[in-house]
Amino acid sequence: MRAVRPVSKSSVTPAVAALALSILAAAPLSAQASGARTPVVGEGQRITATLSPGIRVGNQLFASGQLGTSPNDTTIAGQTTRALESTEKVFKAAGTTLAAAATKCTVFLTDVKDFQGMNGAYTKFFPSNPPARSTVVVAALVVPNAKVEIECQGIIPQ
Repeated sequence: MRAVRPVSKSSVTPAVAALALSILAAAPLSAQASGARTPVVGEGQRITATLSPGIRVGNQLFASGQLGTSPNDTTIAGQTTRALESTEKVFKAAGTTLAAAATKCTVFLTDVKDFQGMNGAYTKFFPSNPPARSTVVVAALVVPNAKVEIECQGIIPQ
């Protein structure tokens, strides 16, 4: 077994000291991030073998991507509204709302021409201070005729 040599104050550089302090300061954050994962299930939703509608870790909420498909309304506005209503159910089950807690949403569209229609329906859910958002055009979604999928993350107000 090798002996460990004590570190003298003179051998600690400012950069090493700063690194050590940043690691110690980040410890509470990493402890929260590695905390218990709690499934969040909105009204009418269920956990399956492959996904949970949402996961809460501390005050963070991660809502799975929601599709808005319906045999009765195939418009982009209708599908966007349904996808966000499903996401809203996850946020409500966690004790908050999309408008109050969403910090980042990602929108997946199958046709770039649907952007304006999606955006019109989307803005109704965030009347002020909308979350950060990315919009990505994809070749297809997992359900035939699905035009949009939306996933959101948020911080649950204390």
